[in-house]
Amino acid sequence: MEYDKSAASGESEAAAYPHDTDHVGGRGGKLRIQGPRVDVSVLNEPLTFPFSGRTAKNRFLKAPMTERLCRWNEEGQDINARGYPTDEYKLLYQRWGEGEIGVIVAGNLMLRYDAVEAFGNPILQDDHDNRTEAFRQVADVTKKNGSLFIAQLSHPGRQGSAALNPNPVSASDIQLKISWAGNEFAQPRSLTIPEIHSIVKMWGETASLCHKSGFDGIQVHCAHGYLLAQFLSPTTNKRTDAYAGPLANRSRIIFEIIAEIKRRVPDPTFILCVNLNSVEFQPGGQTPQDCAALCLKLEEAEVDFVDLSGGTFEGRAFEHKKESTRARESYFIEFAELVRPLLTKTKVYVTGGLRTANGMVSALTSGACDGVGIGRPLAADPFLCREILAGRVWGAMENLVPLPLNTQSSGTQLHQVGRGDGEGISDWSDRVEVERWVLANKVEEERKKGVLPMVDSSGFPVLRAEAGFQYLR
Repeated sequence: MEYDKSAASGESEAAAYPHDTDHVGGRGGKLRIQGPRVDVSVLNEPLTFPFSGRTAKNRFLKAPMTERLCRWNEEGQDINARGYPTDEYKLLYQRWGEGEIGVIVAGNLMLRYDAVEAFGNPILQDDHDNRTEAFRQVADVTKKNGSLFIAQLSHPGRQGSAALNPNPVSASDIQLKISWAGNEFAQPRSLTIPEIHSIVKMWGETASLCHKSGFDGIQVHCAHGYLLAQFLSPTTNKRTDAYAGPLANRSRIIFEIIAEIKRRVPDPTFILCVNLNSVEFQPGGQTPQDCAALCLKLEEAEVDFVDLSGGTFEGRAFEHKKESTRARESYFIEFAELVRPLLTKTKVYVTGGLRTANGMVSALTSGACDGVGIGRPLAADPFLCREILAGRVWGAMENLVPLPLNTQSSGTQLHQVGRGDGEGISDWSDRVEVERWVLANKVEEERKKGVLPMVDSSGFPVLRAEAGFQYLR
């Protein structure tokens, strides 16, 4: 397959694919992506996972995002104060729990205090401060209305900012040589085999703590350029030992982690799933054929479902690469169609690009996937899934934020929800509100650069909505 990697810098997501817009107005937001009114009953069908036996109440999955809402250590304080859930973190997940979402995946829960994706990440390395009880409180409010709650377990490897990760480790010593907004990445060193074995045990320990905290399962994060993706990709795995070379070796650490999780959490109802790159969009990277072969092995390892996504920091994926996917909305729908017919038990979710009820229904009824993952639209409207199932809306909120800032702008929205801002969530379908945010983002970027190497914030600009979507109306 050929992929068009071109993307117009500064163009908004809204301009990136053909669609019409509904002018809603008022407290319901300014603009929504227009889609035909369709029978959405298939989205409301339950889905039973083959190995845990657990059942999601519908076909929606809240995709993991980086929320950066947890407590962080202050200057002079031990780093083991990092990653403790706050009231803002809890409220954000409570809102999603009220949104009729079958599976809710908590994003970037880190294994270690000294290996993080960003300031504000949740961390479950140990329970020295009874943080499992704090996470249990989050789990309780998230699951109150019947959602399954899963923690995405992650290690950044080389892909954590140098200010927070001055001594990173990776599959090999290949440095991530990109930078933006003051973020740079330190030279990693290659993990030794004993260190790999230690990291495998860390995954098991954190999975055990998640089970104690009331999560229904965990997701092993193998996508988007993080540590396990660094082992999978030939561009970052230049080892010469048992963890290198053919796919079976490059994926060895993943299956060791799965085995360790099952050893540490013998509960047969504990969900085990994997977030996987369907493609990396860079020369020499992981291919769709690699993804398909890996999914077959994951089914043999009794993984309940795979969530197909794509891309890395170097090869951006959350945009359309091919004309054939634009009309179908999902960025990775064609890769899902390659994988799903091969699997007889393991379920397939596809995440990225779906914006209308029609696109979501079509993804399911075409047989491309078993469930649909929704990310940034659930930052703009936490109740989007509930509204679609009730037939009150047929598309997500429009997004006029210039690429590639749309992910960063979603972070601001997540924080507005977590704070419980009475003004509502900034409406990115309002150009004036977008301009306010772009300016605030530039100010925050310069401020962050000015305090380096200290990192004192999530990096998401704080904004009180003036054009606010009143989702609690």
